[in-house]
Amino acid sequence: MRFWHRCSILLLVASALGFYATSQAQQAPPPPPSWQQGRPPALGDSPLAPHAQPPAPLPAERIPVDKIKLPPGFKAQLWASGISNARAMTLGSKGTLFVSSRVAGNVYAVVDRAGKHEVKVIAKGLTQPNGVAFKDGTLYVAAISRILKYEGIEDKLDDPGEPKVVIDTLPKDLPHGWKYLAFGPDGKLYFNIGAPGNIVLPPETHANISRINPDGTGFEYVARGVRNSVGFDWHPVTKELYFANHGRDWLGDDVPNDTLHHVGGRPGFVPHFGYPFCHQGDILDPDFGRGHSCSEFNNPLLKLGPHVAPIGVAFYNGNMFPAEYKNRLFIAQRGSWNRTQKSGFRVMMVSLAMGQPPQYELFAEGWLQGDQFWGRPVYPYVMPDGSLLVSDDYAGAIFRITYQR
Repeated sequence: MRFWHRCSILLLVASALGFYATSQAQQAPPPPPSWQQGRPPALGDSPLAPHAQPPAPLPAERIPVDKIKLPPGFKAQLWASGISNARAMTLGSKGTLFVSSRVAGNVYAVVDRAGKHEVKVIAKGLTQPNGVAFKDGTLYVAAISRILKYEGIEDKLDDPGEPKVVIDTLPKDLPHGWKYLAFGPDGKLYFNIGAPGNIVLPPETHANISRINPDGTGFEYVARGVRNSVGFDWHPVTKELYFANHGRDWLGDDVPNDTLHHVGGRPGFVPHFGYPFCHQGDILDPDFGRGHSCSEFNNPLLKLGPHVAPIGVAFYNGNMFPAEYKNRLFIAQRGSWNRTQKSGFRVMMVSLAMGQPPQYELFAEGWLQGDQFWGRPVYPYVMPDGSLLVSDDYAGAIFRITYQR
């Protein structure tokens, strides 16, 4: 009897402990959102937070395109609207403009119908399909851990069918998991793998720019120490890679800068650009920088401003703009959230010349009016006629910028 009595007591204690643990788990607060990671306790009551995406694109009649200010001779027009969360763009060989999204989970096709641009949804329900690229009749789409392809897509926009998988073994982390996608001069498919948090010591598989063959084989790293780059391009003459990078949050209003980088050097060498140890080339991280020096890493080519959120970059290789614009780099800055006074919300340009420091100038502004914004420019894209398209994921629109002598 003593044995059974002792067992009963043990069972009662175990049951009570189990109930207590379950109750505590049920009462435990949910983990903070990923954007709060790295926020110091002193800023625990900060009102700063990412700007919410609107539930729907702005109607065409409510998009104040006339507020976009450009240099003399340039003009901005509304080219397409009603594209929920319009992001990266790529042009098909038959003239179809493919447009990605991130929040919406869609991929769109914009086609010309008697001079009007009709928007079709060709894929939906994908996980943050930010990256799109086109080659040999095939549309490639990056959706977090997978890169998919839609073969012969322009001949079946109304019924694209199921895509084929190029690769599906990429990291699945959602923070900074969205990817940019582009074919390099070497014919390989390049994409970014962001750091899985604001400021963390990432595994070797993260915080880089990588590439694969179009069939998904031959994975290799191109750059390391890259916190979050969702835009890159190759110089039309040198064929070298340039990319924008987002600096960490919660170090203050004015540091660190977001940055522009250049991947040069000897073939086969994978440069490291500092994350998470060094920011903007000269600021050691208060936690991860101990025991390091910024001189260990590749310096940025240019500081772009604090928290401006550079997204897409594109070298101008068209013939419509004045000659001095040839080979300039356009950078769309989506705009800040981790800053008391907003910055960004504009398109900047960088002039590069051998033996001279980069020249950093304003090209387009007006999305930010005072402290209020009506749109957020995200990706520039040079069209065959030399005009420049700029997508806006907040207004859900694409603008066309032209020049007339």
